[in-house]
Amino acid sequence: MSDTTWRQWLLTERPQSRSQARLGRTYQAWRRLADNRLALLGLTIIIGLLVVAGFADVLATQSPIVGDLREARLLPPSAEHWFGTDDQGRDIYSRVVHGSRLTLFVVILVAVIAAPVGLLIGTVAGYAGGWVDAVLMRITDIFLAFPRLILALAFVAALGPGIENAVIAIAITSWPPYARIARAETLTVRHSDYINAIRLMGASPTRIVARHIMPMCVSSVIVRVTLDMAGIILTAAGLGFLGLGAQPPLPEWGAMIASGRRFVLDQWWVAAAPGMAIFLVSLGFNLLGDGLRDALDPKAGGR
Repeated sequence: MSDTTWRQWLLTERPQSRSQARLGRTYQAWRRLADNRLALLGLTIIIGLLVVAGFADVLATQSPIVGDLREARLLPPSAEHWFGTDDQGRDIYSRVVHGSRLTLFVVILVAVIAAPVGLLIGTVAGYAGGWVDAVLMRITDIFLAFPRLILALAFVAALGPGIENAVIAIAITSWPPYARIARAETLTVRHSDYINAIRLMGASPTRIVARHIMPMCVSSVIVRVTLDMAGIILTAAGLGFLGLGAQPPLPEWGAMIASGRRFVLDQWWVAAAPGMAIFLVSLGFNLLGDGLRDALDPKAGGR
């Protein structure tokens, strides 16, 4: 099948199967995303993060844990130490590279935990209505009433410091916006002819929510999750900065900034390297999220 024929098959207005319709929507979304240069820049940054995290052992030039305290303490950037060394004589470049794994670990786990919880609560509340909706949304409002970092601090203080507890705390504080979005999407479709037809066919409320309403809300939740990645990274870095996230000697970016704040005026590179890494990764997720918001917009037509 030639490229032209393949493109016509994907863009047809009368797909012959669900798979063809799904592939066509995916292809149109990719075309809209590919036309957005800033979104491609964000995607490139995120792919770079994945590559660095996946090949950290190969890319790192020295140990991220063990340093030469006697000979290599607080050395400026050089050919041997690209980003300089910290107060323990450890190579900052190697620590930043290995720290990308911790960042990716936090981001993926928080997204896997928080997004499905928010999607489930939002769709159930929107479809059930009544007292179920009122109870679930009031619980959501309670979580939204507190700043995310403050609430995460409270949960980490209760659970104890550590990267696993930090992930749990951030996930607990991250699901309410997804629930709000899913509820809003559900309210717009629960009385539609499509849902009424399924209900008349005898489908149970559980099946309607799980098989027909949730898939409609997934694209909006994905966009919000991508946009929230920067906030998740900053929250994790904030916990690490305060000593409640990953514990030494793990190379977590927030903890690295905390250890370098004492030398920020004279040995600026100690805090600058992990700070720049946080900035670049957060920028990448924001740019990609903006692009996905436009690409997955159901109101946008194919070109």
